[in-house]
Amino acid sequence: MSSEEGPVATSIRSTLTEVLKPEAIEVINDSAKHAHHSAMRGVTSKETHFRVNVISDAFQGKSTMQRHRMIYAALKKEFDDGLHALSLNTKTPEEIGKLKAAAAAEDA
Repeated sequence: MSSEEGPVATSIRSTLTEVLKPEAIEVINDSAKHAHHSAMRGVTSKETHFRVNVISDAFQGKSTMQRHRMIYAALKKEFDDGLHALSLNTKTPEEIGKLKAAAAAEDA
């Protein structure tokens, strides 16, 4: 995986940053892992599958499904242009804090 983002990754990052104002965002191109799938035959894009980890207050009070719908709606253009799949991890800063506190308690 190259450290340089392609246009789809850049668009995903830019769009989600604008819409969600995240505390943190990570966009990982997993396309090479899926290139052999039958649905990808004939597809020349190297940017079809991504993992996206987002920490944002915009998710406060929303279910996982609502969070994912927010992201899919925001990225409609990218899907129309050939984005095939996303794996999403969506958390609020408060949820991350609780996870870190639980991990620290386990280590104590």
